[in-house]
Amino acid sequence: MPTLLYLHGFNSSPESAKAQQTRQWIAQNAPGIEFICPLLPPYADQAMALLCEIVEARLPEPVFVVGSSMGGFFASCLAERYASFGLGAGVSAVLINPAVSPDRGLDKWLGENSNYHSGETWLFEKHHIDEYQRWDPAAIKNTNNYLVLLQSGDEVLDYRDAEQRYQGCKIILESGGDHSFIDYHRHLETIHQFLLSTVPSNSQLQPDL
Repeated sequence: MPTLLYLHGFNSSPESAKAQQTRQWIAQNAPGIEFICPLLPPYADQAMALLCEIVEARLPEPVFVVGSSMGGFFASCLAERYASFGLGAGVSAVLINPAVSPDRGLDKWLGENSNYHSGETWLFEKHHIDEYQRWDPAAIKNTNNYLVLLQSGDEVLDYRDAEQRYQGCKIILESGGDHSFIDYHRHLETIHQFLLSTVPSNSQLQPDL
């Protein structure tokens, strides 16, 4: 069974609006896809260990990743790490206003913080920023595996950084909007069709969805 892995943003949770919209859309329109949205730790090493375990347990079945903000960064890490596997069905990714250089701006989180949704407290230290730097892909090599959704009104991240990083990838850029990506639900059918298109047509794992 193909898997869609939704990755929320930094200090967010599976309760985020886009995660819930994606979960509901998949349940109603693509029930043949397993939907997973793990609670990501704010520490890159822990988050990637969790995500690699999830992905490796499901390959060589198709694994689709949708990531928002910092979740977009982790989605890129996975798409580059598992570009091809077995019969050619690797990890493909949809990025929503993604963090490009995640170590930039993380210093504002140094110290004690609380999760937006759960209120759980956590401590962020300088060595945690270094973890993000170590995971940052040197380059995006597998451009056909990406769809990037950007809104120019993003008040947190400069959309032009993502435009530059993901040159050669399919990019949808909308004027205005904000970091949350306003009206994200309008793109769920496009996301679904793009992800299915990344499964090789000659693959024995081509999903019937």
